[in-house]
Formats: sequence, C-alpha cells, structure tokens
Amino acid sequence: MNTLIVKKQLEQFFIEDLGELDVSSQTAISPNAQGKAKIVAKENGIMAGIDLLRVGYDLLDSGISVQFNKKDGEFFEKGENIALLEGNVISLLAGERVLLNLLQRMSGIATMTNSAIRTINDDTIRICDTRKTTPGLRMFEKYAVRCGGGFNHRRGLSDAVMLKENHLLAGGGIKKAVDTVRRQVGHMVKIEVETTNEQEVKEAVDAKVDVIMFDNASPSEITHYMTLVPDSIITEASGGITLENLATFRGTGVDYISLGCLTHSVKAVDISFLLEEGI
Repeated sequence: MNTLIVKKQLEQFFIEDLGELDVSSQTAISPNAQGKAKIVAKENGIMAGIDLLRVGYDLLDSGISVQFNKKDGEFFEKGENIALLEGNVISLLAGERVLLNLLQRMSGIATMTNSAIRTINDDTIRICDTRKTTPGLRMFEKYAVRCGGGFNHRRGLSDAVMLKENHLLAGGGIKKAVDTVRRQVGHMVKIEVETTNEQEVKEAVDAKVDVIMFDNASPSEITHYMTLVPDSIITEASGGITLENLATFRGTGVDYISLGCLTHSVKAVDISFLLEEGI
C-alpha cells in the first residue's frame, strides 16, 4: 500500500473517531501516564494490516514504540500476542479502536481468502476479489486479499474495460461495444466482457477480447465454455459462487474465480487491545 495514501486515510479515520478531544481518556488519565499494551488474538486467523499499528501511532504520537510478533500473511493462533506497544497511555488509547477495526476486518478478509484457496484446492485457479468493497476501505481490503494469498481484480473503473450486461445493452451488443471501445482505448487497457450463455461466449471469442467472464454459470457450463475459448483469452467465473459451493468449481479449467463475499460479507477476526497493569 502507498504509505502517503495510507496516512491520509488514517488521518481521516482518527479525526472521525477522536473529534476535538478524547473526553474519556483526557479527563480520567494523567497526561504523563506511561504504559504498555498488547494486541491479542482471540481466535485463529491470517494476519493483515499489522504495519498500520506503526503508521497510525506515528501519526498520533511518535513516542509510541511498536514491536511486531507477526508479519502480514502469517497464521496466528488464539491467545497469541500479535504486537506489543509502549508509550503515553492517552495516545495508546486514542488509536486503539480505529486500528483494531482495521486489523480485525483486514485479517478477516485474509483469513476468508486463505480459506477459499484451500477450499478450491486447485493450483490452476486463482481466487480474486471484486469491486464490492467498503467505501473508503478498498485499498486496505484489497491488500488484505493479497495477504491471504489471493489476487486483485481491477481496483476501480479506470483500471480496465469491463463490459457487463448493462454496458452491452446500452452499447449495442458485444461486437459493437467492443469495436467502439477498441477505437478509443490504448493498447495497455485490457477489455473484459461478461457472458451469460454459449452464444455470448462465442461472440466474445470472435471479438478477440482479453478476458471473458462466465457470469452465474454452473461448473458443467464452465467446463463446456472452456472448450470454446482459445488459450490466448483469460477466463473468469463469477456470480453465485460462495465458500459453500466453491469446491464444485475445482477442475473446470477457468483461470480466475472472483468472490464478492471476500469483502462484502466477511466476518472480522476477534482481536483485542489490552493495557498491562503497572501504569
């Protein structure tokens, strides 16, 4: 992640949470109180976003020291100390909720992504995300997918051309829409087309698109569609695929399976922030 952008985002998150002042801490605790805290896993998971602790606390108080016991992408077990913090207690508490929220959500995404990869159990198929991310958190959520071993689809509308049902309806069908796009975009911009049946797959192949998406297709349909697509075209399956039915797509031959659930339906990993006694 771009550190400059991360800092800008964290600044906004802290401003939202802290407001003018932290009434609880700044009225109950001595401004000079020093202490230690630990970040503890309350369940098993895959780490994602650990460096946000250092970046975040540097913004709040450069005197806070951070010691990491885990790296992004590493597995952690329930009860493990993920990180140790030391410094001004008011500063420690000021960053607690924002940073924990991010660590919990990102680690949840990494953990679900890793689970999806183990479920599909097919080295020829890559698991990737979608644009179904939380507004303001896309950069963090897509990074978390990578921490879990997955891959990123486009990051936004400006990354690549993706002609879906509504684009094709408004653009006059696959051939016309692709021809129109190709006259306007440069050679560095890939074109992906969403297909829903065999005829549309054939049209996309004839249009020589870069990527064909099989939308809401069953495993047997995808296996058949793959016989129609040359090796030069990347294939993707999406729509109606969940962790519960993911294994049924093993061996279909598709290159990517994109899962919106990795970011829009993720369960956060339970992680706690605990001050140690002896402040």
